[in-house]
Amino acid sequence: MLMLSQRPRLRREVTLWGSFTWGYADVGADVYVALGLVMAAAQGATPLAFAIAGAVYVMVGLAYTELAATYPSAGGGQYFTLRGLGDFWGLVAGAALALDYTIDVALFAMASAGYINFFFPSVREFAISLGPFSHVNLVWLAETIGLIAFLAVLNIKGIRESSLFNEVLGALDLIMETSIIVLGFTFAWRPELLAHQWREAFPPPRDLLYGVSIAVISYVGLESVSQAAQETIRPGTVIPRTSLTLIGVVLLFALAFPTVALGVLPWSELAAREGDPVALLASKLPLVGFLAGPIAAILAATIVLISANTGIMGASRLAFSMAELGLIGEGLAHVHPRFRTPVRTILLFSGIAMVEALAAFLSGRRAMETMANMYAFGAMLAYFLSCLALLALRIREPHIPRPYLVPFNLHVKGTKLPIPGILGVLGTAAMVAIVLWTHDIARIAGPLWVALWVAYYVIYRRGHGRPIFRSLPRDWDAEHVRLLEEAEEWDLLEWFRAERNRTAKKRA
Repeated sequence: MLMLSQRPRLRREVTLWGSFTWGYADVGADVYVALGLVMAAAQGATPLAFAIAGAVYVMVGLAYTELAATYPSAGGGQYFTLRGLGDFWGLVAGAALALDYTIDVALFAMASAGYINFFFPSVREFAISLGPFSHVNLVWLAETIGLIAFLAVLNIKGIRESSLFNEVLGALDLIMETSIIVLGFTFAWRPELLAHQWREAFPPPRDLLYGVSIAVISYVGLESVSQAAQETIRPGTVIPRTSLTLIGVVLLFALAFPTVALGVLPWSELAAREGDPVALLASKLPLVGFLAGPIAAILAATIVLISANTGIMGASRLAFSMAELGLIGEGLAHVHPRFRTPVRTILLFSGIAMVEALAAFLSGRRAMETMANMYAFGAMLAYFLSCLALLALRIREPHIPRPYLVPFNLHVKGTKLPIPGILGVLGTAAMVAIVLWTHDIARIAGPLWVALWVAYYVIYRRGHGRPIFRSLPRDWDAEHVRLLEEAEEWDLLEWFRAERNRTAKKRA
């Protein structure tokens, strides 16, 4: 049996509020970036695009709540998939999430710098030509790379400091977003303008679906909560509270922002300001707009920086888990003896994010759209596999204690199969198809990225004499005991041992 080594472990220091802000930082930030991008595609039907994406988000969110609370490991969706579907599919899920996280880092560092440049129009408009590349903003690129480097250092220092950074800024942003929505609906919202744009600016089906596929980038926040599970205090209690609250809060904000925006401004004005749509919306509020716009820009810069921060956290801990499970080189699972963080993976994926940012800026004025075009592919593929894993683990590991169960179950041959999990499989599969149909860049680059990871996996496994399509033998029960002991979930541990003994007696 493959047993995980006794090398230094990731420390558990993330609290209930810290766990919530890890997820909210990633999801809440998406409004600042996605609103303008979705508006450009879905136009007057932008609230519908967010609602369709939100329906799938709820199904995925319930699945992740059960999985992350039951299996509090650093791998998140990759770990769930490997445990439920096997090593090869665990590698595919890990590759998809690695793509998503590195793009998360690059895109949101870019967006943070963009909101900072709200105060420096000359920097925002700066562009030069470099050989065959035109309209390259080198100043914005330098800001983006500088922010990525800053976040890498922050994560190397440790999860506690990084989580505290999220908690403080996340609280400020919750206040700001709530204020914009309340003031907008109370003093500036015109329902007749919303209705007019719904009737006169309803997009063609392909554009609407493209908007839906951009809106689904909000999902990755759930993955952030699960990635931090191995460092969360009492995850069996904390994660269900965190995830269920996150689902409700995020869905509320995601539907409220486009609804209030289309009742205040024409969709075309918001679409033209893809870089800072929330700041534009805030500046149009009566009486306080002259202050709200700059304040929104400042806080937007901070919250999208938090999202980039969670991207580094997620990518580094994802690679840590994959290395420990024998999917990639074990050197990436090295934990720094002083900081107790996976320094090598932090440096690796921060470097990849810098390269992606450079490539996006070389594409010209469409740099943010270039990044967003790729963002949804990894998330949807990973969530599709995770929803499948939820069903597989219900069948394969019924004796594992589950602090939270997805509701509304079908009883099939003695096994409870959750209806939301089945709908999650169908919904995420449809989203993958939509992304591949409507995203020209993701259609090629996404599968190519996964193929490169598979090629590396094949070379690595063959080089170490390990099977490619078969899983390594693992003692999952012993692994689960270790997870529960590290989490200090003594009640769940006692429950698990009792279930295991009962199962053994039945077999005897």
